[in-house]
Amino acid sequence: MRGGAKLLVWLGCVLLVRPCLAERLTPERLWDLQRIGDVAVSPDGKQLAYLVTKYSLEENRGTTSLYVQPLPDKLPTAPTDSGAGRAIAFDTPLATAEAKELLKDVRGLQSLSWINRAEGPRLLYIAPAKGKEDSGDDKADDDGDQAEVGSGKPQAWMLATDDGSQPQQLTRVANGIANLKAAPSGGAIAFSVDVKMDLEISEIYQDLPKADARIIDSLLYRHWDAWHDYAYSHIHVAKLDAEGVAGEPLDLMSSLKADCPVPPFGGAEQFEFSPDGQQLALTLKLVNNPAQSTDTSVYLVNASGGPLQNIAPGMPGYDMEPRYSPDGKTIAFHSMQRAGFEADRNRIMLYDRTHGTLRELTTGLDQTTHNATWSSDSRKLFFHSETRGTTQVYEIEVASALVRPLTSGWFDFSVKGAVPNSTLVVVGQQSMLRPTELALADSAGGQQVVTLTDVNGALYKRLELPRVEERFFTATDGAQIQNWVIVPPDYDEQSDKQWPMLTYCQGGPQGQIGQWFSYRWNFHLMAAKGYVVLAVNRRGLPGFGQQWNDQISGDWGGQAMQDILVATDGMMADPKIDRKRVAAVGASFGGYTVYWLMGHAEDRFCSMIAHAGVYNLESMYGSTEELFFVNWDLKGPYWKNDEVAADYAEFSPHRFAGNWRTPLLVIHGEQDFRVPVTQGMEAFTAAQVQGVPSRFLYFPNEGHWVQSPQNGVLWGRVFFDWLDRYCK
Repeated sequence: MRGGAKLLVWLGCVLLVRPCLAERLTPERLWDLQRIGDVAVSPDGKQLAYLVTKYSLEENRGTTSLYVQPLPDKLPTAPTDSGAGRAIAFDTPLATAEAKELLKDVRGLQSLSWINRAEGPRLLYIAPAKGKEDSGDDKADDDGDQAEVGSGKPQAWMLATDDGSQPQQLTRVANGIANLKAAPSGGAIAFSVDVKMDLEISEIYQDLPKADARIIDSLLYRHWDAWHDYAYSHIHVAKLDAEGVAGEPLDLMSSLKADCPVPPFGGAEQFEFSPDGQQLALTLKLVNNPAQSTDTSVYLVNASGGPLQNIAPGMPGYDMEPRYSPDGKTIAFHSMQRAGFEADRNRIMLYDRTHGTLRELTTGLDQTTHNATWSSDSRKLFFHSETRGTTQVYEIEVASALVRPLTSGWFDFSVKGAVPNSTLVVVGQQSMLRPTELALADSAGGQQVVTLTDVNGALYKRLELPRVEERFFTATDGAQIQNWVIVPPDYDEQSDKQWPMLTYCQGGPQGQIGQWFSYRWNFHLMAAKGYVVLAVNRRGLPGFGQQWNDQISGDWGGQAMQDILVATDGMMADPKIDRKRVAAVGASFGGYTVYWLMGHAEDRFCSMIAHAGVYNLESMYGSTEELFFVNWDLKGPYWKNDEVAADYAEFSPHRFAGNWRTPLLVIHGEQDFRVPVTQGMEAFTAAQVQGVPSRFLYFPNEGHWVQSPQNGVLWGRVFFDWLDRYCK
């Protein structure tokens, strides 16, 4: 009888291999996932190049490889067999092509693009130079591997994809370069260089070479996770000769104490060559009070240098990401209308280069837009936009302003590039269950998407997958709140088993809970650990119209908090949820939410985790860096007037710390200058003094995010250890 039972189990494993051999996602396995980075479509539309980064926990760092694969000339036909040829976790048609690995395991490989040369399209990228920049050696190692290039500075390289030749080094800039782009004409490249323009203490007082201090005369002396380094990022242009040798770089911003790209998150998308290579459009922030202003603008400058021309004067919000139309007639750029509001609706503006006129293309569209990208015929723009808990790709016609969706489904899509002389668009595709792969959408009709890459396919064949559901709850003001609910792989509706639950509190505060895949706040991982996850698209998040998005500003502890409590109570009414094992977790504004709930949620939660959370609104105002953020969202400094002071008192979590009883894990990084580490220290002190079970996970070398592999795994282990103590 025992032998027969063993035989049945063995047969079950043979017939159902995947369930028997299945693994679950863990903090360690999360770092086994490869990550797709820069993506570039070749000028002839025949090849797709992309970077893939993999990490070593042992070495605590990553390396990046460069791949190219052919692009089809039309959207591949979906397979008729619903089980075969589909991307795991996405369940979309999978049509991969053989990818060629051109560079393998390079440290510092970045900024991928193409350049048109007389001999054909070539790849451009940035990687460390081999040894001394003046060695005269243009070659990489014999096998093309640049992983062991020592302390060489990052430089521009060019590489053919089809003849097996070695990479050619184009630049030898002493301090290295970043953000590489090519002129469409193929005759020049542009890149950013950090140019030192401010004096350090040892240069001001040369007789005090060991003095260790800063003299600070204005705000924004530190930003997000870095102190001002006395340098400014300037765009340089270098002409290429027939052999591809770069001439002496020309600084287009030589007299400006300003940055392009604009820190802290700007990249190569913030500047661009005109189609003829004779002009560049730059994103600059030329204001006297950068800490209190979002007034960036788009400036035009001749590729050979000269004065700057502002094409968006009198527009006080963010204006950035210029895009020349392929026919050279128009510049499209993104624009936010309201001064000081970093989460305003992102419009698409069109600048007529002939007449110097400006118009909004997205008038009447109650959505925000990202990464506007021209079609090759200059008649359309493609963009992606948050849409009711997802992010979809759209096209908009320049002549009629007609908007049409190109994608659908429970995904976060992003525009990566339009395929020249084609109706195809390369998009990034991700979901809560799986990180980004590349896919194709077709603007010719329908909303069919075909997945092109499968860099994590082998790992996903071994994983048990959670399930994602959508639920709605009615808010206290009668509005419908959309929620994502992620349940464990073995969650069974018919079983009597009750499950612990995590109420996830989103940051931002304006940042939609879409179908994104995080490498820390990972819903797939949380569900794999046996938790039901409730992710509430509360008031103040994009994707549900601008009015919904705006309702968080000036009301941090108001309706948004009620939305979270209503949704939590709605889920706790589900008999599958164990009401005694419900925790609340979140980071940034989500950490603020956790601290606020500590003082207001009564006995709903058995445990709390706050990462980089705002605890004391008054001390936060005096120690954060981008004051335009708190000036908008908190209506100004706490001393502005009695009304603002009353709001600070009503909404600051520290005012209600006397109500704290719930066990609390505080996580914070020393290099977090947006929400300074003292916020976490104050919260931990309040918990400890009152005898509330608490722990402080402190990262001395991390900022607002935890980015190193081993710290990331440690974060996950401590996170789940704390939850399991009180929720399991």
